[in-house]
Amino acid sequence: MAKNIYLASPFFDDEQIARVKKIEKALESNPTVMDYYDPRLHQHEELEFGSPEWQTVTYNSDIEAIEAADAIVAIVDFEGQNVDSGTAMEIGYAVKKGTPILIFQEKEPVLNLMFSVPVHAYISKPEDIANYDFDAMKKIPYKGKVV
Repeated sequence: MAKNIYLASPFFDDEQIARVKKIEKALESNPTVMDYYDPRLHQHEELEFGSPEWQTVTYNSDIEAIEAADAIVAIVDFEGQNVDSGTAMEIGYAVKKGTPILIFQEKEPVLNLMFSVPVHAYISKPEDIANYDFDAMKKIPYKGKVV
């Protein structure tokens, strides 16, 4: 049965947005993915960005999507070791909820232990996301450096 995926990631510059778009395409081509939710695509443009109403609506829709997700795909290619606070929060929420977390990282394999311990599958190539069987949910341990 195809799964619902929550795509957690930073999307603040061109490099990050290009990476997110690669993973969106990979999820779209994956036959075991029914649908995915990407906060980047749900910014509620009908509301004033940053306003209290926008903050509430955006936060609540993201939380609802995490609650509905069968798995989280989290892109953790940050600026050096500077973790994106939103992505970290989404991973933490998923950990507490017991939702499997797939970490995607193209850059140097270095993870904070708070990501390396709960990771269900560690993936470094977009094509591996496209081919990952979200029904079988095979474990792929992280074997890189931990900080």
